[in-house]
Amino acid sequence: MTTGRRILVTSALPYANGPIHLGHMLEYVQTDIWVRFQRLRGHECIYVCADDTHGTPIMLKAQSEGIAPETLIARVWQEHKRDFERFGIGLDNFYTTHSDENRELTAAVYLALREAGHIERRMIRQAYDEQAQMFLPDRYVRGTCPRCGAEHQHGDSCEVCGATYSPNELRDAVSVVSGTPPVERESEHLFFRLGDFEQILRDWISSGALQPTVVNKLGEWFAAGLRDWDISRDAPYFGFEIPDAPGKYFYVWLDAPVGYMASFADLCKRRSLDFDAWWREPSSTELHHFIGKDILYFHALFWPAVLHGAGLRKPTSVHVHGFLTVNGAKMSKSRGTFITAGTWLDHLSAESLRYFYASRLGPGVDDLDLNLDDFVSKVNADLVGKLVNIASRCAGFITRGHDGRLAHELHDPALFAEFAAAESSLAAAYERRDFAHAVREIMALADRANQYIDQHKPWLIAKDPARTAEVQAVCTQGVNLFRTLVIYLKPVLPELARRAEQFLGGAELAWDDAAEPLLGATLAPYEPLATRIDAKQTAKVVEASRAAPAQDAKEAGEGATASSPMIGVEEFAKVDLRIARIVAASAVAGADKLLELTVDLGSGERTVFAGIRSAYEPAALVGRLTVVVANLAPRKMRFGTSEGMVLAAGGDDGNVFLLSPDEGATPGMKVK
Repeated sequence: MTTGRRILVTSALPYANGPIHLGHMLEYVQTDIWVRFQRLRGHECIYVCADDTHGTPIMLKAQSEGIAPETLIARVWQEHKRDFERFGIGLDNFYTTHSDENRELTAAVYLALREAGHIERRMIRQAYDEQAQMFLPDRYVRGTCPRCGAEHQHGDSCEVCGATYSPNELRDAVSVVSGTPPVERESEHLFFRLGDFEQILRDWISSGALQPTVVNKLGEWFAAGLRDWDISRDAPYFGFEIPDAPGKYFYVWLDAPVGYMASFADLCKRRSLDFDAWWREPSSTELHHFIGKDILYFHALFWPAVLHGAGLRKPTSVHVHGFLTVNGAKMSKSRGTFITAGTWLDHLSAESLRYFYASRLGPGVDDLDLNLDDFVSKVNADLVGKLVNIASRCAGFITRGHDGRLAHELHDPALFAEFAAAESSLAAAYERRDFAHAVREIMALADRANQYIDQHKPWLIAKDPARTAEVQAVCTQGVNLFRTLVIYLKPVLPELARRAEQFLGGAELAWDDAAEPLLGATLAPYEPLATRIDAKQTAKVVEASRAAPAQDAKEAGEGATASSPMIGVEEFAKVDLRIARIVAASAVAGADKLLELTVDLGSGERTVFAGIRSAYEPAALVGRLTVVVANLAPRKMRFGTSEGMVLAAGGDDGNVFLLSPDEGATPGMKVK
């Protein structure tokens, strides 16, 4: 048996302000497969994670629900833990960053960095919301990009042109919290001197800790220069107060990765593990982080520098993966492809998704597409049509003709040896996280097994009483080929493997068992190990996901209804409301309720169709100011194209009232 390695593994911490979705689950499945493979090989492999619980979004979400942040994160922790368990994610410990262990470790790391001269205090100017009475994180300021003019961009970067900037450079900036323009205020902040560690980071990166494409990306950041990192935030803030800076709090991106250590420290108390042996003495242990490419900067630069500066070990490896798309596009609530783990499990099995992910996951950072049609075809063809088909074709003959007992010899030892010999290449593929390669190789072996059964046709030779022993031998061979494939797929399909183990006599299978056949043993009665998926099941997932936003809001206690779901301030800030003057109005032939309006927005005229004919004569509207949704996508109608929407109020009595600004407003003014 392969032994000797002591491995600590983490996945990125899920943020505690919402449910786990399939994009998140991609990472946890990838990590879990790798961890299960290491354990199956006989290594000591510990897997820890925790909810990321601090920061402004948590604080504001709790406020919006009228509850304490502690209540919110406790509820979400339970939801996340449930989803991980149902997806077979074999965590040794799932903890929270809002813990005593994390508070103490974060303070210790900070004080060590301060004493070593890596912390600097300086005054900065930043956006402040006078109405909400709080400093604003960059992404809580929205406005017009100073480079390309794109509207509704975050305060740190433009999603349209890719420009980076500070919030005070935005045009027409508003606070996402209150919708009011922010002002600038000075505040003292604490900075981690990342540049102190440039050579140390270069040496670590060149040690093979990262994928080549990731190393190339980091080279760009080194070329641009490593910036000092602001690790403090001003009150109000949900997090840990900095020991020597009253009213200042650790930025969530400092205490969140320390949460890896805190989760392990909590586990140490229950298992009597030596914390220092894993975090201060790297010669005898390994540390592996699995992350998405969106948080590479934090894990490949800040985190190893912080660890080194605090006298702790650096990661052995940081394994980076790409994003998940569904049906070829970014996950979307409107398309029903923003799918939560819970919604998936309401209609489909966890193992089917685990298998599909594994069949597509390589060692690089390429994005993975969950095409739902491909998913159905892949699972049905491989798991049902190939893998379990081997067992189902052989089990009945062993049960009926031989009381469930396998033969004492293999029918084709050379073929079994071929399957056993695949162990080394499959182990190498799993080790380098090339699960797609492993799955392809395993399914090629499954094809060989089915070909063997087709060649010897036990259903035909069973008709000849003189060939009973041959039937037993052929089916014993088939069962052993199936058993070997189950061992190879056990990291991917732990639940299917568990049920297969029961069928094979109950013994727990280890990786090295692939080299030895199971002979003379008694099988349990065979029960189906996988069933075909119908496309109707994936359709139900999509439909349920379309309905999920309104339901989620209702369950959160926000008073939403299915016809009027609550939205966040950030979503509302995307709506561009402008003052417009109506320069022409006319009735629309063939439409009882519509008027065709030509409106002047200051920057040009547009045509808008409005359902206000019952309340206004067209001539009476000319020259009147109103409010228009200026960034609504054009909508083709039977009577023409509407290029916006005028705002009006209406009641159950059928009366309609056009919204108009006070005197002094002019066309083009932004409504704030």
